[in-house]
Amino acid sequence: MAQLALADHPNRYALANELHARPFPEIAPPCSAIHLAIKKTENAADRDRALDLGHLVALLDRYGAPHPAPGASHYSGKVGRGFLKWEMHTEFVTYTVFLDHVTDEPFSTPLFDIFPADWLAAAPGACVTSAIVRVESVAPDDLKRRLDADAGRWFVPESLAVARVLDGDAVIMADFRIDESGHSRMGIFAHPGIGRRRLGRIIQRLVEIETYKAMAMLTLPQARTVAGAVARLDRELSGIVAQMAARQGSESESLDQLLRMAAEIENLASAGAFRFGAAGAYEAIVNQRIQVLREERIDGRQLFSEFMMRRFDPAMRTCRSAKERLDELSARAERASDLLRTRVDVANQAQNVEVLRAMDRRAALQLRLQETVEGLSVVAISYYAVNLAAGLFGPAGERVGLEKPTILALLTVPVVVAVWLMVRRIRARAAERRDKAPPHG
Repeated sequence: MAQLALADHPNRYALANELHARPFPEIAPPCSAIHLAIKKTENAADRDRALDLGHLVALLDRYGAPHPAPGASHYSGKVGRGFLKWEMHTEFVTYTVFLDHVTDEPFSTPLFDIFPADWLAAAPGACVTSAIVRVESVAPDDLKRRLDADAGRWFVPESLAVARVLDGDAVIMADFRIDESGHSRMGIFAHPGIGRRRLGRIIQRLVEIETYKAMAMLTLPQARTVAGAVARLDRELSGIVAQMAARQGSESESLDQLLRMAAEIENLASAGAFRFGAAGAYEAIVNQRIQVLREERIDGRQLFSEFMMRRFDPAMRTCRSAKERLDELSARAERASDLLRTRVDVANQAQNVEVLRAMDRRAALQLRLQETVEGLSVVAISYYAVNLAAGLFGPAGERVGLEKPTILALLTVPVVVAVWLMVRRIRARAAERRDKAPPHG
């Protein structure tokens, strides 16, 4: 078949293969599965993923198994008597080993011996959850007897969730508790005719429910911390707003308090943004995994969805409530800051108006003073000009019989007028030059 004479996108094949990179395991009852999720306690999303891959390679070397491709985020292959499925996620890695047998003692810890103790101790992180899944083939006629006999013995009845899933092909059981050996227990009574791939899909869904539930619950301690901080900051903000309403205290001090509070709120929001977002994503995955199992009730027993609604959902609502209250507090603090800044700006504008008015008054006083000085200068200049003119025209006046006082009287008015016109002309030219001068800046 001829291929298109068109270049492929660089990621075309990689992205297409990604959809088929994690097939469900195929397994038949009786069988077991052990599951382990490992997460770095701090800043897990930015961890060195090469350490996770190196830890996997160290396990594979113990069993002489082939290595994954460089930079791989998933792996499947034989390890000893089991089949390992390894996946790297944003915050954690999971190891699931499928075994084709069950132990005589249900949920026996020797199943975990496939993970060497020294290898576990060298893990680049801490255990988020570990689970043992026990799968047995049970005929429909014997199902009620086995549930009555084993469910209460294997699990804590008060927390037990039981459901028939996938059109009756299996019954799943779990109490989501950690037993004395440090593992969560999950049981499956499979119909004798169940398909190997369908059973593998059920096991995979069960361990994913346990893992994503545990990952989502990691947000609860941070949500409680945020809720306590929000309650404290809310009281402080209410006090500041009350002072603003009563016009008590210094506005600059109130603004400093609001800025400090806004910085603390932003720090809480930035520190918890990833954790709250991850909790919402994990919660959605848990609910989706339960939904696709298509649960059916057995003898009035609690369903998985009901367990999550009663135990898991309240914790997630606490997380959502803490985030919503933090967002609301941030918005309130921002509004209060805007209000206070507006009040400060209005006060500053009022002060600026007063300053301008004072400057106008001073300018008017300076103008009057300048006019007074100019008037005095006219008188002084006129006095000297009259004396000079009298000295100049005195001899001529005496020849025509005019005395000095008469000459002074005759010269005073024209000299004063001439001086006044000269001063006025000088002031007009100065004003004209000032108006024509280019503005500064």
